[in-house]
Amino acid sequence: MPKLDLSQIPFKGGSSYPGKLAQATAGRFVQRLGDAGGLTQYGVNMVRLEPGGLSSLRHYHMEQDEFALMVDGELILIDDDGEHVMRAGDCASWPAGEANGHHLVNRTDTPATFLVVGTHTPTETAYYSDIDMMVKDDANGFSFTRKDGSPLTADQIGDDND
Repeated sequence: MPKLDLSQIPFKGGSSYPGKLAQATAGRFVQRLGDAGGLTQYGVNMVRLEPGGLSSLRHYHMEQDEFALMVDGELILIDDDGEHVMRAGDCASWPAGEANGHHLVNRTDTPATFLVVGTHTPTETAYYSDIDMMVKDDANGFSFTRKDGSPLTADQIGDDND
């Protein structure tokens, strides 16, 4: 396998969250290392969080394992057990199906970086701990709904058409 040239793999921002929920991760930038290396069975991403940035909304996966390793800086892991300081070398794992909503937050004044590895599955369902939302991912892409499967409303996603 050839060595990846990290300088040729861009960090990209953006989110698949609907409406104004996408703004929650405005300070997150992802470098898709697994895709660049041709991996298909699991994803590997380097994630940079700018000061004030969130890795995601607090969530957990039903079908996919997730693992994170801090590379540099300091982040706060927030999960159902509370807040945990994460520094270079610290790691965390979330087995598929374990209902422990989690995300990482940068409360410092400098960027921080972590490596995240996760299972690729043909389908996935994830739930969001702090809001009434779930996402299903399948061959048709992402579909965000309320946890009971009913449609999200404009007030839930902050979409006021402005």
